[in-house]
Amino acid sequence: MEFEINWLALVAAAFSTIFIGFFWYGPLFGKAWMRETGITEEQAKKSNMILLLGLSVVFGFFIAIQLWGLVFTGGAPGHEHGLDPYVTFKHGAFHGALLALFVVLPVLGTIALYEQKSWRYVAINVGYWLVTFSVMGGIINAWPA
Repeated sequence: MEFEINWLALVAAAFSTIFIGFFWYGPLFGKAWMRETGITEEQAKKSNMILLLGLSVVFGFFIAIQLWGLVFTGGAPGHEHGLDPYVTFKHGAFHGALLALFVVLPVLGTIALYEQKSWRYVAINVGYWLVTFSVMGGIINAWPA
């Protein structure tokens, strides 16, 4: 079975990382994240935001391509993804959440163990990726080509 890629959906999913991050690392958990990382507001203000945001979108696009593969090419016979009833925001969000739980959590959790970071640090960052991957998967799956 062949599916066309909706490049506009992938771009929208990639940009969603910026919008979600603005709220997640801003008003929602910004102060807690700064405490857990040891980054001060002064340090944050010195960041090259154009570079950070640009690379975030590029990396988000890499993630979107992977999520596209997960939400459109999987499924057991008779339950193939990319076909009704699986082309929904909810189904894409489910795949995004699974990717975050089974890839992001172990990766960031392991790094945090060695860097001696707190579980609060892990929860803030994995929570961001859980929400972001869910939204990205939902966008990609609900907006087929």
